[in-house]
Amino acid sequence: MTLRPVLVNIKAVDDSAVGRFWAEALGWRLTSQGSGATAAQPPGFDWLDPSTVCVDVIAVPEPKSSAKNRVHLDLASTSAAHQAELVARLRALGATPAEVGQGDVPWTVLADPEGNEFCVLEPREIYRDTGPVAAVVVDCADPRAMARFWDEAMDWTLHEVTDDRAVWRSPTGTGPYLEFLRSPDVKTVPDRVHLDLVPGPGDDRAAEVARLRALGATDLDVGQGDVPWTCLTDPEGHEFCVLSRT
Repeated sequence: MTLRPVLVNIKAVDDSAVGRFWAEALGWRLTSQGSGATAAQPPGFDWLDPSTVCVDVIAVPEPKSSAKNRVHLDLASTSAAHQAELVARLRALGATPAEVGQGDVPWTVLADPEGNEFCVLEPREIYRDTGPVAAVVVDCADPRAMARFWDEAMDWTLHEVTDDRAVWRSPTGTGPYLEFLRSPDVKTVPDRVHLDLVPGPGDDRAAEVARLRALGATDLDVGQGDVPWTCLTDPEGHEFCVLSRT
């Protein structure tokens, strides 16, 4: 089993503008996959052998609702000065301050040009070698239950499980962490941001999907039709997709 996270999939009305924002925000390469799909990719990114993730922005007709996204990115900083400079640069690129009930915290909450929330963290030693994205963060009701499902679902290394959080990272020890954090918020709308995963060499998508169903995943119909990926939800209803390698 070598199913690995490969894409942070963000829906946007204007995929080109949002994709450009994220490429400039992260200092990554901007690529276009045709009408309706724009990606920001880190240097050397290989989606068939991912040790990190890229940001893939997909066009949709519906604007973001007022509900806070249950999946977001945390960006890393190396010093207080760097954090302040990064926030200023992101705001110059089109980010806006966001209020999600965070109160008085040492990080800054912003939203991209279409309202997708993200955080610019204060310096933290654990994230010193992640690159610009410190973590992909998922709100959840039960981190321990999510740890049971996702640790079987993918081959990233589980670093921590408590009542409040479950944390993974690529087995190569590179790129961002994946963190499921306990949240009182209830999921009310489809996720605007979700993870896509890819099977390893020689692994069959249909077999991987069957394995995920046995673990508790549920099929999801979002009108995708006949496509080379499978849409699923985890046991708490977080949407994700399993891609084909071709």
